[in-house]
Amino acid sequence: MIRAWQARGPRVNILIMGESSRLTDPVRIGAVILAGGPSSRMGRPKQLLQFRGETLLRRAALSALDAGCRPVIVVTGANAEASGEALRGLGVQEIENEQWESGIASSVRVGIETVVTAEPRVSAVVLMLCDQPFVTRETITGLIAAQRETGCAIIASRYGGSYGAPALFNSAHFVELAALKGTAGAKEVIQKHLAKAHLLSFPEGEFDVDTPNDVTRLQSM
Repeated sequence: MIRAWQARGPRVNILIMGESSRLTDPVRIGAVILAGGPSSRMGRPKQLLQFRGETLLRRAALSALDAGCRPVIVVTGANAEASGEALRGLGVQEIENEQWESGIASSVRVGIETVVTAEPRVSAVVLMLCDQPFVTRETITGLIAAQRETGCAIIASRYGGSYGAPALFNSAHFVELAALKGTAGAKEVIQKHLAKAHLLSFPEGEFDVDTPNDVTRLQSM
């Protein structure tokens, strides 16, 4: 079944594969890294903060690439030019969300749109944030392995008594993700389908970098 939505730019078709096609087609899992925010609480672009010799944004992109995700889409916005420099030389596709001020939902929508355009037969997407420094290749391959083992359409990370990114969504949820509005993030889709989702323990996911105090803590680790 083919569904489509009207997003910024041309109409994009989303392929939602049935069970039979999943059995015969190669599995294609993409990644979308959300890096469009203004870092208002930080006071400077957190995408460019250094941790263990790399910027947070570059670390996230390398983790997705090393995990075998293709394509890897990085959605920039408020600090697009500087973010692009941080990604130089990597096999990722950067897309600027010109409407980043409207909230994270617009970046999710642009990311899904770009993945489907780049690889129409993608089976699933891993949604990532640029400010979770402890997301590694193993974190992402763990999500992919859990999806294959459980068959669940959503595999989310569990930490701090809650759940969220990084999270894997199969193509059945692309339309829902693209339909998010304003400040609603992918967690809203996870919550809606929580009874059928699989939550994978990732305690380190609780740590994200939002404030100068977070940077101080990170530098001590």
